[in-house]
Formats: sequence, structure tokens, C-alpha cells
Amino acid sequence: MNTAILGEPRFDSHCSHTISDAIRIPEHIEGGAEPGLDFELAGPRAKLYFDPKQTRAGIVTCGGLCPGMNNVIRSLFLELHYGYGVAEVLGFQGGYLGLDPARGTEPVPITPEFIRDLHQKGGTILGCSRGPVDIGLAMENLIARGVNILFTVGGDGTQRGASDLHHEARRRGYPLSVVGVPKTIDNDVAFVSRTFGYVTALEEACRVLESAHTEARSIPGGIGLVKLMGRHAGFIAAGATVANHDVNFTLIPEVPFSLGHFLAALKERMLSKSHAVIAVAEGSGQDLLKANASGRDASGNVKLKDIGPFLREQIEAFFKADGIPVVVRYFDPSYQIRSRSANCEDAILCNLFARNAVHAAMAGKTGLIIGSLHDRFIHVPIELLATRTKRLDPANGLWRSVLAATGQPECFG
Repeated sequence: MNTAILGEPRFDSHCSHTISDAIRIPEHIEGGAEPGLDFELAGPRAKLYFDPKQTRAGIVTCGGLCPGMNNVIRSLFLELHYGYGVAEVLGFQGGYLGLDPARGTEPVPITPEFIRDLHQKGGTILGCSRGPVDIGLAMENLIARGVNILFTVGGDGTQRGASDLHHEARRRGYPLSVVGVPKTIDNDVAFVSRTFGYVTALEEACRVLESAHTEARSIPGGIGLVKLMGRHAGFIAAGATVANHDVNFTLIPEVPFSLGHFLAALKERMLSKSHAVIAVAEGSGQDLLKANASGRDASGNVKLKDIGPFLREQIEAFFKADGIPVVVRYFDPSYQIRSRSANCEDAILCNLFARNAVHAAMAGKTGLIIGSLHDRFIHVPIELLATRTKRLDPANGLWRSVLAATGQPECFG
């Protein structure tokens, strides 16, 4: 699958190793399986569309926090500045609001001094926000500032906005390269094997689960209930469960559960062991809560009901009715987890995403995100993100590992 390109690249690249557009990465590599889509292999190209000395790039970070956002900003700048000699890099502040001159603050010039030690800090130095921007006003601002390249660091909503900017630039005949770096702590972006920040999130989640286990087994009838991030995908809850191995029940959005059957299994555990640890992904059990699909946040996501307090109340009421004393310790470490600085593994991943994004943009590629499949980075047209969702497959090895680690049944009900 070819990605859009602004025109014929005409400047020589000084990269010692370059990639041809003819090299393709298949979606599926299993023997005998259909290959599915194929994608351009990411990496430096022999010819550039932009003259680096005449190029101005912009960076915007959107949505919620995620470990590694500052690492991405830093690596984008380092590759632009030292790798290509790009003249100027601007940081648009406060998410897409920063692209609207009437609502945002003045963009900040990114320099070597600006990004010093940035990779050691959590969050994003540029700030972030949720919600759309007036595409016409944003484009006029980018044109007025002479921005040739815009890197959009964010999740689904951010990349939908990036797609709109890409199409608006083409409609106006303005040569703007729009390249997305996919960001979600939930690890649920299609055509991306692992998103940056996910492994850091697992590490922090494991620390919380360890604390929940300590609390639970230190008192008679102790139950540690931990709500972890995962709106529609249970990768964090499942991954942390397998890494921690002290969790007794894991609930994820991909596996619906009957409240009655779950409470009966929990009761059996408490009568035999007198303590339990439960990990629940935030998007689990929404059918029990009767979530209102018409309620949406600023990014267009369905507002979820809070499964954590609901589950705590149901557990306490159930055991009280049965005359079994329990003490529920409830943990919600969502902000604690997402505001962490990236660990070593995620820092390396951030660097690779960012540098491949710069290579694509300098070659004039546009309307794409950097994806990753089979240990290779690829160019994925942004529009494809709307056609696929990535969810944890209950038939795969990760969920089978959860069942083995917890000893819970395959389903409750």
C-alpha cells in the first residue's frame, strides 16, 4: 500500500543507508496465510522532497499523557536538526489548540538547549489537550508561519485531526507533510505491534499490584481491587497480571462477565485463601453499568462509566449479605501510571518512531502514521486507522497466560 507523497523528491540525501519504496512489509507472515495488506518499509530515502536548509517543521502533542512523549519530541528534533540540518523546529503548545492563533499560545522554538534532559521527564513539555481545532484556521496559521512539516503525536482523535489537516493542505495546494506518531498507553492502535509507553505502564502497574497484594494478605478478608487503564483493550491489565503473578482475577473489555458468576468465584477464593487481588481494565463490564453511548468526551470517545467504584460496592454488598467480613482496598493509579517517564525499552522505541517519522516527512511522504509490524517500522496511511481496531484476542497466548497465572475460569457466566 503506497502512502501519499507531495511530489517528486529532488534533493540528495546524505544518509549512508537508504530504503527503497519498493521494499514491502506484509501484514501477515504466517506460512500459508494470505499476506493481507503490504506496507512501505520506513527509513531514510535516497532523495528528499524538502531542502533541509529551507525547511521549517512543527510538532504538536495531543490527548492524554503517556510515558515517552518528551522522548519523542527530543528525538524528532535531534533527527531534524543534526540528522538533516533542518533550519527551524517549532513546538505548538497545548495540543491542537496551539494551532489556532486566537485560542493557543505562541509556538516555542525548539533548540538543543530546550530539549536538554527532556527525555528524563514524564509528560510533554509542549502541553496537550483534547478536542478538535478549526481546520481552516489551523491551516492558515501553518501557511502563515511557513511550516512545511507537521508531526502529530497522539491517539485516534489526534490522527483524525491529522488526516483532516492533510486533506485541507492538499485542497489548498499547499505542500505540507503531515506525519503521525501513534500514542496510546493502551497499546490498541492497529498496525502497531507495540505503542510507546506500554511497557513503562506495565512496570508501574506491577508496583501497584504488588502493593494491593501486600494490603490484601495483611488483613483477614483482604481484597485488593486495582483499576487499570484500557478503555476498549485489556493489554495493560493482562500484561501486568502475567508480569506480576499475584493477581487472582483479571477482567478485561474483550471478555464479558456475569457479575453473579464472578462474585461466586471470588467468594470461593476468599473462603479458601482469605485474600484476593483483582485487576480490572477501565472498559470492563460496561454492559453492567449501562453506559450511555451518546455521551462523548472532547476527543469524541464514548464516556465510560466507572467500573472501579461500582465493582467495589458490589463486592462489599455481596459479602455483607452473606455475612462474610471483607475489607476492600481500592487502587486507581491511572494518572500515576501515565505521567511516568519512559523506561529504557520505551525510550528506545520512542526514538525509533520519531526518527522514522522524520525520514518519511523529509522524503515528502504525508497523510501517514509510523506503524510497526514484525519488528519493522512501516508507513501506514492514516485513513486505514479508521478501518481496523486492535483488541486483545482471548484465544491468543497472552490471555491464556492470564488464565494460567490467575487460575480463574475462561469466563464468568
